[in-house]
This record gives sequence, C-alpha cells and structure tokens, in this order.
Amino acid sequence: MPKTNFKELLEAGAHFGHLKRKWNPAMAPYIFMERNDIHIIDLNKTVVKIDEAAAALRQIAKSGKKILFVATKKQAKEIIAEKLQGTNMPYVTERWLGGMLTNFPTIRKAVKKMNNIDKMKTNGTMDILSKREQLQIMRQRAKLEKNLGSIAELTRLPAAMFIVDINKENIAVREARRLNIPVFAMVDTNSDPTLVDFAIPANDDASASISLISEIMISSIKEGLAERKIEREKNAENKKAKKEEKAKKVEETPVTEEKKKEVKAEKVSVKKDATEKAPAKKTPAKKAPAKKATPAKKAPAKKEDKE
Repeated sequence: MPKTNFKELLEAGAHFGHLKRKWNPAMAPYIFMERNDIHIIDLNKTVVKIDEAAAALRQIAKSGKKILFVATKKQAKEIIAEKLQGTNMPYVTERWLGGMLTNFPTIRKAVKKMNNIDKMKTNGTMDILSKREQLQIMRQRAKLEKNLGSIAELTRLPAAMFIVDINKENIAVREARRLNIPVFAMVDTNSDPTLVDFAIPANDDASASISLISEIMISSIKEGLAERKIEREKNAENKKAKKEEKAKKVEETPVTEEKKKEVKAEKVSVKKDATEKAPAKKTPAKKAPAKKATPAKKAPAKKEDKE
C-alpha cells in the first residue's frame, strides 16, 4: 500500500482547522500552530493516522466484513456515494435515522417492505390496485429508497464505520460506541478525537480534503477485497489440485493378486469375529398345551330303602 502524500494533503487544504475559540482541547496533540486566529493541523501526524486507519480498513475488507460509511454533509455526500461504487459497501448520505444500528431489526423490516413493493410491481399485484393506492405505495417506496436504499444489502451490523464530521454525526457515533463497533473518522479541531477508535485529524469541511482522505480509505478497502478474491481463488485451486492428486494416486496404485487375497482374508476374519461376538439368540421354549379340565363324575344316588 503506497504511503500518503504530505504534499497532496497540503494542496487539498487538509491542514486548516477551525477558529481558535471553537477548538476542542482534546485536539491539542494534533495542532501544529495558530495563524490568523485559526488552528493549523499537524499534517505529519495526519499522515501517520491515515496510514494506520487505511491498513486496518484493508484487513476488515479482506476478512469479508462490511464497513458502513456515514457522510450526510453537503460537501461529502456525493463524493462518498460516487467513490463507493463497485465496492458493495453500505453508506448513509441522507438523514441518519435514529436507531439505525441499535434498533437494526426494525430497519431490516423497512428494507423488507421496500423489497415487497418491488415484488408487487413484478408479479402484477400493483395492477389490481387503484391509481390512488398505487401512487401512495410508490411515494412510500421512494421515501424508503432515499433513506435506506444504500443499506439494503446490509443484512447484519457492520464490522466498522467511517464517518465524516463526528459532530454532525454524533448520533451515529453514540450508537456505534454502544454496540462496540470500531469507528474511523475525520476529526477537525472542534471535535473530540477520544470518541472514535481511529481519529484522522484533518479538515472535514473542505471538499478537496474529504475527497482525498476518503479516496485513500476506499482504495485500501478495494485492495483488501482484491486480496480476498485472490486468496479464495488460490484455495479453490489448491482443493482442486489435491482432489486430482488423490484420484491420480488411486488410479496409479496397482492392485496385485496378493493384495486382493489379503483384503479378502481381512473381510472374512472381520465377519468371523462379528459372528463370534454376537450373542446367541435364545429360542423361546415351547409351552405345553394346557390340559382340559375333565368334569368330575357324579356319584350315583343311593336308592333309599323303602319302608
């Protein structure tokens, strides 16, 4: 991975911070100097932090996990949406819906509803409805698409988040911290870098600065995805080669007459042992037929002597 270019950051205006009165004292380690009542960010530290964040994002992408990008600022939304094309990574460039992470099952239901409307259009269910009902459903679909269309493929919570301006996206940061999701963020002089795991001190208002830093992050993610693809292809080739080698060995080994006799003898001995060990089946004893009870013979009545 190529190192971040100090000169490019300087040209993009990444070193310009906010007015001195708006600063956050937690950003003191990243401030180089003050000029015309504006804080100047130390770009040497910015370069180090960018490289650290890029390396971490590449490993996450290589593992096949999702990284959610959040940038609802006017300067950043179009840049992020455009640069993420082809990466299959989710992003939020419209309003952050409260509970998008902490109440994720509800968000998934809304996405499912959007998919169901699409099915209604394809299977002809929509044609049965009146024009007014169709219009209402399509308006609902457009609203869902605007807010959730970019995260429709996010079936589970993201492994990490990249945020532009943590002050504006404070709800997203709080939700990520609550769920222990690592946060990568561009942090200006008016923000608290301790709220995120990978803070990149830089100007988060200038379009050029946002574009350059997000480009570096997204390029690292693409590298991770490419490495993952190569590894999967290699694993598939290795499995195939092993199978072919195994099959070849089986074909090449000659089966001699002695080997056949040995195998046959083994089978016979196994069967013999099995029959010896098997308990003998007890045959139930035949019951003697029950004797029919013969009725007792009555004694002949004695004739009484006639008087």
